[in-house]
Amino acid sequence: MYDLVIIGSGPAGLSASIYAKRAGLNALTLEQNPMSGGQVLNTYEVDNYPGLPGINGFDLGMKFREHADKLGCEFMEAAVQEIRQALAAEQRLEAEKSEMKAASFSDDIERDLGFAVVTDQGEIKARTVLAATGATHAKLGIPGEEELTGMGVSYCATCDGAFFRGKVTAVVGGGDVAVEDAIFLARACEKVYLIHRRDELRAAAVLQKEVMSLPNVEILWDTVAKKIEGTDKVQALVLENVKTGESRLLTVDGVFVAVGIIPSGDILKGLVDQDERGYVLAGEDCMTSMSGVFAAGDIRKKKLRQVVTAVADGANAVTSVLEYLNSK
Repeated sequence: MYDLVIIGSGPAGLSASIYAKRAGLNALTLEQNPMSGGQVLNTYEVDNYPGLPGINGFDLGMKFREHADKLGCEFMEAAVQEIRQALAAEQRLEAEKSEMKAASFSDDIERDLGFAVVTDQGEIKARTVLAATGATHAKLGIPGEEELTGMGVSYCATCDGAFFRGKVTAVVGGGDVAVEDAIFLARACEKVYLIHRRDELRAAAVLQKEVMSLPNVEILWDTVAKKIEGTDKVQALVLENVKTGESRLLTVDGVFVAVGIIPSGDILKGLVDQDERGYVLAGEDCMTSMSGVFAAGDIRKKKLRQVVTAVADGANAVTSVLEYLNSK
C-alpha cells in the first residue's frame, strides 16, 4: 500500500511528487498521458515563472519532470477509472464471514484500509489520494484554432499578454474572465476587440463599466468567430454577425479565447464536494470534504490558475498529507 497516490503529472502533480519524495513518503504518481507536464506543454512561452523568464512551456514541463526523476520519484502510466474507499469492500467481506454489520467496524479499520484507485492497469491501494487532474480550456472549435495555438491563439491573457505589447488582439467571450482579459490586454495592446455572441455581457457590472470606459477596447456585439487565419502566426479572424449573417475579416495579431474552463474532475464525483461547475471545494491546505483525499492545481476551486499557483498547491497538499498521516 502506498502512503500517497498522486493522480496527474502537471505542475501540481509533479510538485507534489517532489515534495512527497523529499518527505520520505512511499508515493506513486499516475499519469494518463505518455508525457508529464500537463497544459504547460502547449504554452509557447512562459514569461512569468520566477527565475526562468522566457522559457517555453515544454522545457518548463520537462524541467519539472527531470527534477522528479533525479529524486527517484515513482511514475506509472495509467488511466484512473474510479476512486473508492477500500473500507467498503473489506467491510462487506468481513461482514459476510462474521455476520456482523459493516457499521460496527471500528475507525481503525478505515484508517488502515485507505483507498482503492482503480485504473486500466489494475487496482492500487493508498492511504491517501491527491487529485491533480487539472482542467482544460473550452475551445471555440473553429478552423485554425488548434493549428495556431501557441502562435497567436492563447487561453491565458495573464500568461501571454505581454507578448502582444503594442499589437492588436481580440478576446472571445462575454463573462468575467473575458472582460478581465480585455481590461488586462488594454494596458499594453494598441487595440483590443471584445467579441461576444450576445447583445449584452454576462460579466459583473463593475467589470462591464470598466471595460466600456477604455478607449482602446471595442466590443463587437452579436458576433461569433468562424475561423482563425494565419500561416505561422495569427493574422486575422473571420467573424459573423448572428443577427444579420454578415461576415467580416478582422486583422489581429492575437486571439484570446475565454469561453470557459472545464475541470477534469469526473473521477471525484460523489466522493468529494464540488461546485456546480465541477471544481473541487478545497482550501489552501488542499483538503477536500473526504478525509484522506486532497486536491491540487487547476481542479481546485480558486481565484488564480497559473503554473506558479499549481506548484504551490502541490507543496501545500503534501504538507497536509503528512499532517493527516501523522495524526493516524
